[in-house]
Amino acid sequence: MATHDAPPNPEVGTQVRTGDIVTNYHDIGSGQGSPVLLLHGSGPGVSAWANWRLTIGALSPRFRVVAPDLAGFGYTQVPEAIEYTRARWLDQIVGFLDALGLDRVHVVGNSFGGSMALALAIAHPERVDRLVLMGAVGVPFEITPGLDAVWGYQPSLDAMGRLMRETFAYDASLVTDELVQMRYAASTRPGVQEAFAAMFPAPRQRWVDAMAHAEADLRAIPHTTLLVHGRDDVVIPVSTTLTMLEWISDSQAHIFGRCGHWTQIEHADAFAALLTSFFDAGAPY
Repeated sequence: MATHDAPPNPEVGTQVRTGDIVTNYHDIGSGQGSPVLLLHGSGPGVSAWANWRLTIGALSPRFRVVAPDLAGFGYTQVPEAIEYTRARWLDQIVGFLDALGLDRVHVVGNSFGGSMALALAIAHPERVDRLVLMGAVGVPFEITPGLDAVWGYQPSLDAMGRLMRETFAYDASLVTDELVQMRYAASTRPGVQEAFAAMFPAPRQRWVDAMAHAEADLRAIPHTTLLVHGRDDVVIPVSTTLTMLEWISDSQAHIFGRCGHWTQIEHADAFAALLTSFFDAGAPY
């Protein structure tokens, strides 16, 4: 009787030890200049691959792209009783760059990952070439009902469907039943919901505040910075990007209309072209 192996899970990449964490990551492509580090957001069931698969595919013909699962997400392995803090995630990111021998990278941070991109740029400016913040956390704002719903997710297929169709996406038709099922399944793997619930328990305004950086630190950022946001984002308000545009001296902003919190998915081709142009502008001639 013939047997058929299950197809490999594309979310599982390569593993590297970063301190007491075993980081799952994707390392795809090559090219001249700085590699591109992609830092994902904090939605339930998210992984680097789920967040960035379209961006990885678009950028990897021109750039080396590395995308880790941050602690508590995806297939990264963490020690028991880990405390999830910005400092802990930053240590993991720096350890990851060290383990791969990457001295300097372009950094793209989405939502929660935007705060971590800023943390890297502030604490280790020499490790960052160009900086991209997409729908980013990182400055003070009043938590939105959308973000409260994301961080307060309780696993069910209906809850995941509502989040994806009514909160993340501007165009709900992009969200197929199969996609909802996949993300729901990812959010219910053993240990995943326990880790997720431990990160952002109510009251959740304190976690917005904890992921915000001091105005003086942002004003001191020397990196050329691209700010990207969906005009119709109900998770992270577009005002955060406008604040960063004011505070980060060498910055520019691109606002996508008819776009929610998923710029890299809802406007995948335009987003990738924008990144390619931005990174190429910093390349030596």
